[in-house]
Amino acid sequence: MRVGAYKGYVISVFIRDEHCPPHVHVRGNGWDARFRFSFLDGDVELWDVEPERRQPPMAVLKEIRGAIMQRHYLARARRIWWEYLQTVCLENHSWDWEAREVLPGLLIQPGVYVIARARHDVVGQKTILNLVRAPGFVEIEL
Repeated sequence: MRVGAYKGYVISVFIRDEHCPPHVHVRGNGWDARFRFSFLDGDVELWDVEPERRQPPMAVLKEIRGAIMQRHYLARARRIWWEYLQTVCLENHSWDWEAREVLPGLLIQPGVYVIARARHDVVGQKTILNLVRAPGFVEIEL
């Protein structure tokens, strides 16, 4: 599904046979780049470029990353990912209640709760985490 375009480069979320972490694809002339995004914050990072020998200049990839980080592109990428894949890729990780951050894996320690379910509220632009045996749930404004 098309997220948008930047200087002729098409930014897409593939909806078939896709996998975590959340990411978009950008096709260039003889190359395909993947950029990871998150349902926790507005950061986007270059994941990889295939084939590596055809990689465009880093300045081009930085420009594309900046375009993807624009609020409307990131919101659309999240909406498509959530609607078609029904995951924000946070289940079976842990939430540190005090630090207000996700910790990788299932951790059992005071103040850390397992993420039982995570979902994206498209309209409210937030991520909602339901935690095992926690004093409440977590809403993260995007």
